[in-house]
Amino acid sequence: MSATQKVRDRVSELVDLINKHRASYYQSNTSLISDADYDKLMRELEQLESKHPELITGDSPTQTVGGEVSQTFAPVQHLERMMSLDNVFSEEELDAWLEKAGGGPFLCELKIDGLAINLRYKNGELISAATRGDGSVGEDVTRNVMTVKGIPHSLSGKNHPEVVEVRGEVFYSLEDFAKLNQSLIDAGKPPFANPRNSASGSLRQKDSSVTASRPLQMIVHGIGAWVDTSVVSQSELYAHLKSWGLPTSNRYKVLKTAKEVKQYINDFEAKRHSLEHEIDGVVIKIDELARQASMGFTSRAPRWAIAYKYPPEQVNTRLLDIRVSIGRTGRATPYAVLDPIKVAGSVVEFATLHNQEVVVAKGILIGDTVVLRKAGDVIPEILGPVVALRDGSEKKFVMPKVCPDCGSKLAPAQEGDVDLRCPNAKSCPAQLRERIAYIGSRAALDVEALGFVTAVALTQPLEPKTPPVQSEADLFSLTLEDLLPIRSVVVDADSGAPKRDAEGKQKVVEYFRKKDGTPATVATKLLEELEKAKSQPAWRVLVSLSIRHVGPVAARSLMNSFGSIEKIFAASEQELADVDGVGAVVAATIKEWIEIDWHQEIVSAWKKAGVNFTQEISSSGEGVFSGLSIVVTGTLENFTRDQAEEEIISRGGKAASSVSKNTAFVLAGANAGSKLAKAEALGVEVIDEAEFAKRIG
Repeated sequence: MSATQKVRDRVSELVDLINKHRASYYQSNTSLISDADYDKLMRELEQLESKHPELITGDSPTQTVGGEVSQTFAPVQHLERMMSLDNVFSEEELDAWLEKAGGGPFLCELKIDGLAINLRYKNGELISAATRGDGSVGEDVTRNVMTVKGIPHSLSGKNHPEVVEVRGEVFYSLEDFAKLNQSLIDAGKPPFANPRNSASGSLRQKDSSVTASRPLQMIVHGIGAWVDTSVVSQSELYAHLKSWGLPTSNRYKVLKTAKEVKQYINDFEAKRHSLEHEIDGVVIKIDELARQASMGFTSRAPRWAIAYKYPPEQVNTRLLDIRVSIGRTGRATPYAVLDPIKVAGSVVEFATLHNQEVVVAKGILIGDTVVLRKAGDVIPEILGPVVALRDGSEKKFVMPKVCPDCGSKLAPAQEGDVDLRCPNAKSCPAQLRERIAYIGSRAALDVEALGFVTAVALTQPLEPKTPPVQSEADLFSLTLEDLLPIRSVVVDADSGAPKRDAEGKQKVVEYFRKKDGTPATVATKLLEELEKAKSQPAWRVLVSLSIRHVGPVAARSLMNSFGSIEKIFAASEQELADVDGVGAVVAATIKEWIEIDWHQEIVSAWKKAGVNFTQEISSSGEGVFSGLSIVVTGTLENFTRDQAEEEIISRGGKAASSVSKNTAFVLAGANAGSKLAKAEALGVEVIDEAEFAKRIG
């Protein structure tokens, strides 16, 4: 076959494949592949057609907008064609577009991942609403749109144009998407794979009462048919639309320079996980309408606008299995085993599923193609299944009745608990492994060489058969002689699953010694770090004991009230409960914990090894943050979260774990997430790291 024929066949294959996915996306509300994979196909087709323009056909996706119009709804002819947007994926591609655009001012706005809609108003009254369809003809969804709160049936003000088309995006908030899927599963119906599909599926219902029951929202981002020579810019147009009572965004900005545009893009990439809805990028438009008109359109998109797409954080992959891991307090947590796939800069093989009810709530089956979301450093999450790809071989997950690591019967810790737990706290190898790893974490003693893989080697080695650490009591008495004989299976740090070589065999290593028998760096480093950990603040030691509910906040409060771990254990339950931030439940848990013999052995062994059990009691209420409740969230540059919280507490404040109306302010770093969103919703002050540094002097 000639090279020309190969290109011709590939172009034909791409056209058919992309059109198939378009039909599924626009007509069936289903994404058979991820947006990132779709974009790759489109870019390949664009590049081939650019080199071989003679192969461009009328049905090529590069020449058309959206998909075909379905037969479910009556067709509606748009008065002015609804275009798509061209995309750029890098700063270099953005620079090329900005250079062609010839300078600002630019209007920048968020690219909401929803369903494009066209509203037609006649003399201020809504007379029709239609989907984009193929750009020229859409689907009549007027009755359904009439039920969407926030879309006015009559425009505010006076002197409305005889006819105007208003374009925007209908979407689901992330919170409402989760609630919708839960309600569908409760009703025995398949869930949606992502918020965009849920918006499309909800708006394209035959029964408008179904649409009315779903909390859809809309943001307006332009107009179709309307000429008003008095409006000279996109931003002025938005102000006009807002005055008519239409839902406009408060996040758009008019910017003069390319540098400002890039800063806007970077700012919202950092904030994207704290928004109430999904975005997949930023749209940049020439603000002046006259310049827009002079730049014109291609066959499918305006030349005066571009979408800068963020790196994909959602992909489709196969759910190979669902297994259960046991945590340090015995909690049994299902996790997904995935066909490995790269997303948000890393290869993902596992995703947490929290508990058996979450598995049911997501409506996923083993064998499903699922939508996986990984937002930056956030733990990978399965959003839902791609139901359209099921072939009948999928099967339901059944929560095991016994612990997979020790065989003990799983049961709720107390009546009404959703989570199941393994009661064998002392002898369950998984619980010990997790508790040892937790001791090394930043939340506890921050032992650099004591991560999850090292914890496995210490508690579950292949050799010697008797592990050197059989309880936390053994940790601070470790020697090189204990470490050097250890041979261990290499495990995944997220799931604990054994890693395997190309032949499928488990990887086994001489973990603490080199090939010549001398100590490896990890061995000497571990012993040095354990020695340093003995001098950590006593509240960290208390956290390291893995007493249920006793985290950093409660531990600090307890140590600040009693001054030593021995005094905490000697206090009455009521005395413990009276400590701010502790309460009756935590107090009861502490008293139950210390009454167990092998727990007392840990305390005794650590004290004998020289671990710090005391700290100075500071006067309460003193300092610049006296009496203030402060929340730290996101990734900071110059502080760990623990360090920032220590600064707050040492100055009389309370380091709270959740945002409420009583929160004084939120210290927000990068990827702040839902706590930042809640603070903004409640009107709580949000400060950055630089401002925090000023306040602590």
